Amino acid sequence: MRVRELMEVDVLTLDADDHLDLAADLMRLARVRHMPVLGQGAVVGIVSQRDLFRAGVSSVLQLARTAEREWLARIPVAHVMTAPVFSVGPHDSVRNAVSVMLAKRIGCLPVVDGGRLVGILSESDCLRYLARLLEIADARSELPELPKAT
Repeated sequence: MRVRELMEVDVLTLDADDHLDLAADLMRLARVRHMPVLGQGAVVGIVSQRDLFRAGVSSVLQLARTAEREWLARIPVAHVMTAPVFSVGPHDSVRNAVSVMLAKRIGCLPVVDGGRLVGILSESDCLRYLARLLEIADARSELPELPKAT
């Protein structure tokens, strides 16, 4: 199985000059946990919900939603993004991608081809694939065993 078969191709991205209020709004509306950050067309970082949580002080200071948005609006994405970014190519194996995600303890990998972002592979994509494999394994276990050829 290749990454291109599982990756999401409609990827929301941020610019390094964008601010965290935009990132928070886009993540909430699109229901995504990771967004690649582009600089001059190349992936230069990634912002996760965890990064937003760390940057947001609302959990500590109990700020109102508007105060939190004002705070996040002051913080450029570039200040909290993770960089450099681990990535994979669309022709890489899913096994390799999962190994990288496990080894680096990350929840997604931007998929880059020729220096250009072409998709994103997330933990959720891999779990959907695992669920399909488990269904196949369950169906196989219910099949009658064929007699051995002599």
